Amino acid sequence: MEESLAAVEVIRQSDGYLAKVQSELGGVREYRGMTFESILEQVIIDLQEEFEVPELGP
Repeated sequence: MEESLAAVEVIRQSDGYLAKVQSELGGVREYRGMTFESILEQVIIDLQEEFEVPELGP
């Protein structure tokens, strides 16, 4: 069964890019950057931190 964890929308604007991320845990947040790569990096880091699974055992 599939479950949506987050919705990501990237918008190109005249002055760069805007990414909107929405998840149940983190709510809605926005990121702005001059390049698509910078926005993508911010979104990836944010989602990795949000959905990081704690290590089990020593």
